[in-house]
Amino acid sequence: MDRMPWNQAYYPASMKRLPLRVRAKAIEIANALLESGRPEGQAIRIGIAQAKAWATRHNPQ
Repeated sequence: MDRMPWNQAYYPASMKRLPLRVRAKAIEIANALLESGRPEGQAIRIGIAQAKAWATRHNPQ
């Protein structure tokens, strides 16, 4: 892979305002998408959307 995977210290600006646990999940998903060959922009968008959906399903109450 020629791109550096994202982590909690280095991530796309579009993930900046996500809650910490949602951002962590978005990073995990986006990194997996990059590994599978998705373009960076697509990986970011899908990662954020899926992480938000995940957070809705796993909302601790």
